[in-house]
Parts: sequence; C-alpha cells; structure tokens
Amino acid sequence: MTGTSLRTYLITRLALVVPMVFILLTLVFLLLRVAPGNPIQAALGGHVPVKVVHQIEHRLGFDKPLLTQYGDYLWNIMRGNLGTTITDNRPLSQIIKQNGAATLELTFFAMLIAIVVGVLVGLVAGRYRDTPLDVGGRLFGVVIYATPVFFLGLMAQLVFGVWLGWLPVSDQASPITQAFLQTHTNIYFVDAIWDGNWAALWDIVKHLILPASTLGLVTAGVFIRLTRVNVIRTLRDDYIEAARARGISERRVLFSHAFKNALVPVITIVGLNFATLLGGAVLTETTFNWPGIGHELVLYLENRDYAGVQGIIVVFALVVVAVSILVDFLNAYVDPRIRY
Repeated sequence: MTGTSLRTYLITRLALVVPMVFILLTLVFLLLRVAPGNPIQAALGGHVPVKVVHQIEHRLGFDKPLLTQYGDYLWNIMRGNLGTTITDNRPLSQIIKQNGAATLELTFFAMLIAIVVGVLVGLVAGRYRDTPLDVGGRLFGVVIYATPVFFLGLMAQLVFGVWLGWLPVSDQASPITQAFLQTHTNIYFVDAIWDGNWAALWDIVKHLILPASTLGLVTAGVFIRLTRVNVIRTLRDDYIEAARARGISERRVLFSHAFKNALVPVITIVGLNFATLLGGAVLTETTFNWPGIGHELVLYLENRDYAGVQGIIVVFALVVVAVSILVDFLNAYVDPRIRY
C-alpha cells in the first residue's frame, strides 16, 4: 500500500510540472517582448544601419508574427535549443555549458555551508533555549540574513583579501591554474581532483572560500530559525519524554530522535531557498567577478540583450522547478504523511 501511494504521489507531482513549466515559459516570453523599443537596436547601441537590424531580426526570427515566435520558442526549448545572443552571437547552450558549471560549483558549496552552519547553530539554539547560546544564535541568524549579499561580499573582500591578504578576492582560479588545468567537466574543483592536481585544487579552494561563504552565510539565516523552532517543538513531544523516562541519554535523544524529525521541514526549505540562492548567486558572481551564469546575465542585462536574458532566465526557472520536484520526492520518502 505504501509503495502504491508513493508511486501515485510521484506521478501526480510530475503531471503538475507540465502546466507549471508552460506558465513559466509563457511569462518569460511575454514579459521580455512587452518592453518598449527595438531590442536589436538597444543591444547594438542604436547606431546600426537599418539593413543590418533587419538582417539580425530575420536571423533571430523577430520579424515573424508574435504567435509564430511563441510557437518557435516553445519548439526550440523542447529540442534544447535556447537560441543565440544578439550582442556576441553566442549560442545559449554554449553559455550554459561553460558558465553554468561555475554557477553550479558556487551554489553547491554555498548551499553546503548554509545547511551546515544553519542546522548546527539552530540545533544548539533550540537545545539550549533562552540561554546566551540561544540569544547569540538567533541574533547571528537575524543579522546575517538581513545583510545584503553584495555588502557582505565587499566586506569579506576588504577584510580577508585586502587587509589580511589571506584569500583572493575575484575569479574562479588564478590565471596559471586556468591555463594549465585540464577541463573535463568545466567544474574546476572536480577537474583538479580528476587529474590529481593538488596545487590547482588548493588554488581553486582559496578562490571559492569567500564567494561561497558569503552566499552560504546569508542563506543560513533561514535554516537557523527553522531548525531552532522545530527542535524546540520536537523536544516537547511525548515520545521524547518517553525516551528520557526510559533512561536514554540526552545526546541520543537529541540526535537520534529530535534532530531527525526536525529535519523534515528543513529539507522542504532547501528547495524553496534554491531560487533565492540563484538570485543571490547573480549578485555574488558580480561582486567576486565569478564567471558563472549570473555574471553573464548581468552583462546581457546591461547590454539590453534580451535574447541572452531570456535564455538564462528560462534555465534558472527550469532548474528551480527540477529542484522543487526533487525536494518533494525526498519529503514523500522521508515523511509518508505527505503522500496522503
């Protein structure tokens, strides 16, 4: 019965993805086309001959009726063709492959830092409620969450990069590492381990510490509050009191009973915060000159290249949808009550 229920839930959840993705793609298409002005002239500076503008419009399909453009847009996305940019004529698939790996590397380690810091601080604050540890943990969570990610990044660059000189303040790796590192996956951290290049790996880690910590700490504020609240609530449940009455140690009660059940809402919030993490990655990549998709998005926004903006936003939307589905599956597996 349990297997059937889980299978039904998963099929239903997947079926709901289709209209969700359709609405997202439609909104991206319409919002970028209601912007005033000619996107070709805006992207190329407004000083391009009319003949050249018409040629580019024809190449990109912008001279077709809006409904035809919409149909071509959906068909190309289903085939994995996100189009090409206006300003530099780069295929969006190439941008996603090259720059997406850098964003994936940054967001993975940022999320790892956010979960570790947020869960540990929230666990301690919840266990020692109304003590100085709890007050300090809550204050840290509120302050770090309210701090703009770009401001925290600039302060980290100033303190650890300029004043102390401990860590590099920009780029994904040093020029020497980028020149000699063999790229198998375009994820520098993985490529350095793949080749056993430990000197390059250390250089990559040093460049990763500041941007990943900046983005991760800002996100950790949510996990601190959520973990603390759920640990406090769980420690009040009857089965916790029963475990204590049986003589089970407080350490085992906390980690084997309370902590496990308090993690279920945290798993949910991981998916919900992934969109926030991607939004923060745009600012973080710009602050640290990190060569990810967010950095490219800012450049295309500055150039008013809405073909490039459209393709990158579509990718962001699809990634967020995929992560939300994965989180739903994990929740349904961990907590059977969600399936009903």
